[in-house]
Amino acid sequence: MGKPIRVLVLSNMYPGNKSATFGIFVKNQVNSLRKQGTIVDVVAVTDPDMKKANVVKKYAKWAIQTGLTLLGKGRRYDVVHAHYIFPTGMLALLFKKWFKTKMVVTAHGSDINRMAKKNTRIKGWTTKILQEADHVIAVGQDLYQEIHQEYHIPADKLSIINMGVNLTTFHHHDVAEARKVLGIKEDERPIVFVGNIIREKGILELLEAYNTLKEKHRNLSLYLVGNPKQEAFQNEVTGYIDNHQLQDVHIHRAVPQREVAIWMSVADLFVLPSYMEGFGLVAVEAMACGTPVVGTKVGGLQVLLADDHGVVVEPENADSLANGMMKVLEDEEYRQKLVEAGKRRAIENDQEALIQKVLEIYAK
Repeated sequence: MGKPIRVLVLSNMYPGNKSATFGIFVKNQVNSLRKQGTIVDVVAVTDPDMKKANVVKKYAKWAIQTGLTLLGKGRRYDVVHAHYIFPTGMLALLFKKWFKTKMVVTAHGSDINRMAKKNTRIKGWTTKILQEADHVIAVGQDLYQEIHQEYHIPADKLSIINMGVNLTTFHHHDVAEARKVLGIKEDERPIVFVGNIIREKGILELLEAYNTLKEKHRNLSLYLVGNPKQEAFQNEVTGYIDNHQLQDVHIHRAVPQREVAIWMSVADLFVLPSYMEGFGLVAVEAMACGTPVVGTKVGGLQVLLADDHGVVVEPENADSLANGMMKVLEDEEYRQKLVEAGKRRAIENDQEALIQKVLEIYAK
């Protein structure tokens, strides 16, 4: 056996003391790489607080830590792998320029769909990082196409590899036992959403669709599992719930992944009504738990749910969302078809199989 590859992972999202779920998908990939014998160091932002004063502080600290790593251990690494193009890729470029370290970047979606569109300066940096990288990984098909066409990245240095689902963590739990654990009554039909409580996740459309469905299905309940990011939007959400007297809507703080799998297993339906998704990994995690998924026609999510692996609805459209949800709730045969197709899709996206593709890129 040859000597193990030494990799430095840089990320502006990574779990830490303040949040066990912040950028958990990056940590999962790091753990998989280490299992394969790769030596991995991580320098990352672990604080999810996005208040303006804190953002400056945490990014400055991250830049200093990266600089110290560059000076102290920079020449040891075979690969520097940046998660999110900007700003992480700027730090990765230092290693490429100083030590000719192989530079791999993963585009997750928001870096191309939102960050790069903020202003021409960030668009310019995004272009430079993508073009300087030795290899670019896109987590979804739409993202791949945009990077290939708009940023002129050749196909031979561009791959589609999503972060993969951990099938050891995400699997079906006994529903009766899960209901006891979570305190969900036997006659409830729970609908579950997991993600940040932000406008771009389609939370208001989900509440509106749920309100429509409750008129016909009185035993439905809705669980939003995730952390609010903006107080103003959180007030908008709680205001809608109060104004429409939706006593069966419950908001829970983000929980560890093993508990997320219990929430997904107990759900009659998992809903992801996002305005944009690079891939939609959380939908695959729900599939792995044997739960049918309704999601929006955006980014990699629409590809993931295509061909009756889930129900695809129009984004920012509460009526379309309600119709899609009702189709699953009222047609048991169709529901089972989605469950079986979803399980197959989850196996296709097994994290342990996908990590081999990442290792191949490192070794090229």
